[in-house]
Amino acid sequence: MQTDNRLFDDLARMASGALNAVTGLKTEAETLVRQQLESFVSSMNLVTREEFEAVQAMAAKARDEQESLAERLARAEATIASLTAPKAKEATSPAKRKPSAKT
Repeated sequence: MQTDNRLFDDLARMASGALNAVTGLKTEAETLVRQQLESFVSSMNLVTREEFEAVQAMAAKARDEQESLAERLARAEATIASLTAPKAKEATSPAKRKPSAKT
């Protein structure tokens, strides 16, 4: 019986060693694949998620500012149009015209 226990102990140690080797190999393979993917992504000039979100926030802010400026410009144009419209009518009204000199 003692030899059976020793045999099982040896098998357990071998299995444990093999499992450790496989685990180490798995970790090494994951690291290698990660490095290759990072190299591939960097060669494609892709942006990170953080960079994308930062630019997206900047674009949203710029869009809001542009809409605000467009509204402001429309109000300014309306004000200018209301101020210049009566003067244009006065200039073309017949009562304000100078009498033409008849020869």
